[in-house]
Amino acid sequence: MKEFFFVVKDPSGIHARPAGMLVKEANKYESSVKIEYNEKGADAKRIFAVMGLGAKCGDKLKFIIEGTDEKNAEDGLKDFLDKNL
Repeated sequence: MKEFFFVVKDPSGIHARPAGMLVKEANKYESSVKIEYNEKGADAKRIFAVMGLGAKCGDKLKFIIEGTDEKNAEDGLKDFLDKNL
């Protein structure tokens, strides 16, 4: 299991476009990818779950990755988040 934190930098937070991009990135990996924020959990492979978190600029998200390619998923997601959110 891999865990890391990410602070949302996008001024608009995680709205439809970045949520869709995040879901697309998470679906590249076989591992499960969960996001925890504000006592809520979401499957990062489901757009409505990600958008339902209501994360805004400055919010701290916890990512939990479990599975056979968790190291690759962690590296890929960190890179994606730094460049896009």
